[in-house]
Parts: sequence; structure tokens; C-alpha cells
Amino acid sequence: MSYWRQTSIVVALLVFASTKSIEANADTANTTQVQHHTVKVGDLDLFYREAGPANAPTILLLHGFPTSSHMFRNLIPALSDKYHVIAPDYPGFGNSSAPPVDKFDYSFANLANVMEQFTEELKLDKYSLYLMDYGAPIGFRLAVRHPERVDTLIIQNGNAYDEGLDNKFWEPIKAYWKKPTQEQGKKLRSLLTLGATKWQYTHGVRNTNTISPDTWGHVQPLLDRPGNQEIQLALFYSYGSNPGHYPEWQEYLRTHQPPTLIVWGKNDQIFPDAGAYPYKRDLKNLEFHLLDTGHFALEEDGPTIAGLMRSFLCRQAEQSH
Repeated sequence: MSYWRQTSIVVALLVFASTKSIEANADTANTTQVQHHTVKVGDLDLFYREAGPANAPTILLLHGFPTSSHMFRNLIPALSDKYHVIAPDYPGFGNSSAPPVDKFDYSFANLANVMEQFTEELKLDKYSLYLMDYGAPIGFRLAVRHPERVDTLIIQNGNAYDEGLDNKFWEPIKAYWKKPTQEQGKKLRSLLTLGATKWQYTHGVRNTNTISPDTWGHVQPLLDRPGNQEIQLALFYSYGSNPGHYPEWQEYLRTHQPPTLIVWGKNDQIFPDAGAYPYKRDLKNLEFHLLDTGHFALEEDGPTIAGLMRSFLCRQAEQSH
């Protein structure tokens, strides 16, 4: 065989190998890149973000108030090389349908119903739950209904104990639970202003310069949509239904003992760390971290939380084999 023929064969093999490598890298990139979808659940269009291999362990991220799946925009790609990550927007939030209050029951029981239908529409029969703020009462309802579906819990400023609501922030909201008058509702509308939204993102953080204004810049226009304040007031009122379920959720924790990771912004004035410690009473397999940041801990400590999640989920997977 001539030198030139040998050379051309080697070159061809190198090109073939390089092409296959590029294709493999492209497949990986396509898998880990965040996709944006909408799925029909009843009459609702539910928006969700998704990334990661479909056959990998699933993490279902449940957002808080007043944000949406947008709060997980950086966490999703930080996990999607190894996990199938899904973050939906609830009705009335983000890019999902927001029917007016006279057309839809904005209660935590009904949001849990919708999220249950969402998981079944996507055929999610096993998942880890990330519970934050409003995501906690929604996620705990899902866990109680289907404990067999829950692999682990990741709890970030998500309450399931009376101690977590025993603070000044909740006093006007508790008054609204007792007497949902127009006057009381008017007082709570102050929580829906730009100043209040910005405060939620910046209070208690170590360095406000690390918090992007794109956060409240994204959230506030959605809160300001016609009819959205009425949606939020309905949910403020409905939150009063959650403490009555705390004993049931605590019994779920004691009975089923889901492996749990707590990553809690300890400077949060809405859900302070007083709500984090009681989990220690009921859970045996608990990893507990208080972070020196505020309510939206992912904004300042996202890489830390992603690292803790990866380590925790890896250990749980090893222990389950």
C-alpha cells in the first residue's frame, strides 16, 4: 500500500472519529440544554422548563411566591448532566394560564390537584421533590397522596410546622384568614408592589450586588397583570388552610422517612430558620444546612445548593443499591 493511500485512510478514520465525537457532544448538549414546553392540563396551559436525560432520576422543582420556574433558571443546567429536571409554573404564575378568580379555584388544594395531573400527564411516577415557599404545601400534598413516588425531599425555606409561621410577617395574613374583608385585603396588596418584591430578593443576603435586577424585573410585570392581585389575595387566604394539614404532613415524614436535604436561607423573615429545625424531630435521614442568605437562597448560593444536592442525591442512590 502506498504512503499516500495509508495517509488518506488514517485521515479518513480521524475525520470519522471526530465526526462521531462531535455528534456525541451535540447529543449531550441537546440533553442538558434547557427546553421550554407547554402542556395541556384540563383547560389550562401549563408552562414548564425541562432538561436532562429522560431516563435519569427526576427532580421536580416546585417554586414559591411571587416567582415561577424562573427561580430555577440557573439550578436546572447545574443538575441536568446527571438528572432529569422539571420545573412547572403554577396557574396564575409565570407563563402558565392565569384564569380569573371567578373561573378557577385558586387554593393550595387545587394547585396540588393541577400539579398531580401535570405529573401524570408527563408520566412522572418517581421523583425527588424540591419544596420552596408555596411549593411546600403543594409538594407535601403530593407526597401524602403518593408516598411511593417520592425518592427524596430537598427543602429550601418551605414550611410544615407552626413554629415557621410564628413571626411578624404573618400577622396581617393571619388576620386576613380570620376576616377576609376588603380592608384587610387592601393591606396585603402592599406585598404585591415592586418594593415588596425587591425586598424578598434582597433582604438578608450577604451582598445585594450579587442579586440580579432581572429577578424582580421578571416577576413584577406578571404580578401587575390585570386580575393577578386578586389571584394572589385568594392564595394568601388559602394559605390559611395549610397549618391544619401540618400534623398530616409530619406524620408522613415520620412514617415514610423520605431522605431529606435542608438548604435553608437562615436570614429569611418570611420563613425563618425557626421553621427548619422542627424537621429534625421527625426525620432520621436528614442532612441539614443553614445558609447565610435570604428567602430566595438560590440567587446568592445557587452553586452551593447545586453542589449539596448532587452530593446528597449521589449518596442516596448509593445507599439504595
